[in-house]
Amino acid sequence: MEIIIAAATLICLGMSVRITAKTFKEQQFLSRETILVIAFLYLSILIGFAMLYLLFIQSGYPILTEDRQPIKGDYLEHLNTSLYFSAVTLFSVGYGEIIPVGAGRLLAVAEALIGYMLPVILVARTVMEIEKNPK
Repeated sequence: MEIIIAAATLICLGMSVRITAKTFKEQQFLSRETILVIAFLYLSILIGFAMLYLLFIQSGYPILTEDRQPIKGDYLEHLNTSLYFSAVTLFSVGYGEIIPVGAGRLLAVAEALIGYMLPVILVARTVMEIEKNPK
């Protein structure tokens, strides 16, 4: 069951990226709609990775540790921790109190890479759009 949920989460993340790419092609480089789409893309990625972390934790795989101990608590505490860790990883804050281990490291690296690449892509797209349509 965990594999099905993980696959569904990854499909949803892929669909978010695809919809965002389509919107970028159709919109001006800095419209309100584009900014809203970017915000929803970040939110989708944040929640998607949090669900993957939560899925592993709930399945008994200790992929996140706090004070060198597996994350403890009930479902809501695991959800809260997963959302928090996903946010500090995506936005490259990384306070260090929650540490990924095992497969969690791979997920965290993938999320951090996405967090670094999105602003680069947005800036590059904006510069290309400005150069294409000089005033």
